[in-house]
Amino acid sequence: MIRSELIQKISEDNPHLYQRDVERIVNTIFDEVTNAMARGDRVELRGFGAFSVKKRDARLGRNPRTGEAVEVEEKHVPFFKTGKLLRDRLNGKQD
Repeated sequence: MIRSELIQKISEDNPHLYQRDVERIVNTIFDEVTNAMARGDRVELRGFGAFSVKKRDARLGRNPRTGEAVEVEEKHVPFFKTGKLLRDRLNGKQD
């Protein structure tokens, strides 16, 4: 599912809301999650999962084409850990 499909689905399920308002709400949620992660904060959505940022240390890598050693800089990467309810649902353990 992509963002526009999510907006469309929420609009269909809530006919009392204008689609442009739903779009603004969805964009605000994504922006707030992104901003929190950029600050290094953890974002938890109970039952769904938690978004966090992990630090990857600098290391010596290899160019796969030439085999030459390459310095890989330190970086921060997004990380998502599923919540128990989501994990159970994906594994067919619905209550």
